[in-house]
Amino acid sequence: MSVLEGSFLGDLTPAEREELAACGRVREFDRGEALFAEGEDPGWVAILLQGRVKACAYREDGGQTVLAVRGPGALLGEVGAIDGLPRSATVTALEPVRALAVTADEFMMFLQAHGRVSVLIMRMLCHRWRDADRKRVEFGMFDATGRVAQRLVELAERFGVPYDRRTDAAGSDSVQITLNLSQEELAGWVGASREAVSKALRTLRRHGWIETGRRRLIVHDLQALRRHAR
Repeated sequence: MSVLEGSFLGDLTPAEREELAACGRVREFDRGEALFAEGEDPGWVAILLQGRVKACAYREDGGQTVLAVRGPGALLGEVGAIDGLPRSATVTALEPVRALAVTADEFMMFLQAHGRVSVLIMRMLCHRWRDADRKRVEFGMFDATGRVAQRLVELAERFGVPYDRRTDAAGSDSVQITLNLSQEELAGWVGASREAVSKALRTLRRHGWIETGRRRLIVHDLQALRRHAR
């Protein structure tokens, strides 16, 4: 299995990764395909090997709230495996995905045999809960433009690559976000309407801080976005 530093998979020792891999099998998912569905029984967990996914919850009005975006090395579905309750979110592939699938029973036996990994998961869950608390505070403190700026900063830091507007190559301070999120998905992530997000993006473009195009989003002034998101 490939290793991504700072991820669940990257924090395992080579021996732990090898043993975990032996517990499961590799599955592939197309863009738009659901790995998990909200409300279903938690029969297995996934460790992302390739590709990125979004976790979302559906609202009564038919819309969706994006809870998180996860990339290679991430562990998914562990809460349901631990507490035995139905899935709390739907996880969908944002691009072609390869994942190691481990049954909930096998995963729990793995944790029981590896106390160190259990502690890693506790820390990971604490980080996610703190992040969720921070986003709830942001929702009350910032307007839609501020929240869009915050998510663009996060996307640039996690999924950005250097971009040169003159040569479309590395070598400038601009950053191209490699994750292809629609305006509707971004709206679900910031808790605003699609129209509000579209207006926010126009404002940020007018300042010259970002550039958008078909399936392309480039951040030209990350520091300005950070200042606006404070």
